[in-house]
Amino acid sequence: MSSQPNAPHEPPGFELPLRLLLGFRVLVDDLHAELARQGHPQVRPMHGFVLQAIGPDGTTAAELGRRLGVSKQAAGKTVDTLERLGYVRRGTDPQDGRRKVVRLTDRGVDCLALSARVFEELRAGWARTLGPERLRELESDLRKVTPAEFFPLDVPGWFGG
Repeated sequence: MSSQPNAPHEPPGFELPLRLLLGFRVLVDDLHAELARQGHPQVRPMHGFVLQAIGPDGTTAAELGRRLGVSKQAAGKTVDTLERLGYVRRGTDPQDGRRKVVRLTDRGVDCLALSARVFEELRAGWARTLGPERLRELESDLRKVTPAEFFPLDVPGWFGG
């Protein structure tokens, strides 16, 4: 008996990317529900990408846009929101007074640290549901089919087209 790509026991090919995206969505939605409970109710998924892209040393709006795969203006608009919420601050680059640098505030650093802890808790929940060994196998399998380098932060721009 030959195996057909869409045999009755096999899911259609389009289901795989949708299930992977849905798994990502479940984790991110659960993260944001917990962030809201712990004092960060206005943080949105895009904000996490931005805070990560700013990093510990800060960055300019132009560089932030490049890292995120969005325009400098789009990055600046998100920085405006995060600044209003107290997660980032703009300042002058001490090396070059003409450059404006965006840096994380203590609240921004706290949000990233809390996110890391919550992701650990969410992973533990998946381990309880799937079993620790099966989760490790799933993660190992995903590493086999994805690039080895760290996850790119340009997902917002990639989704935006």
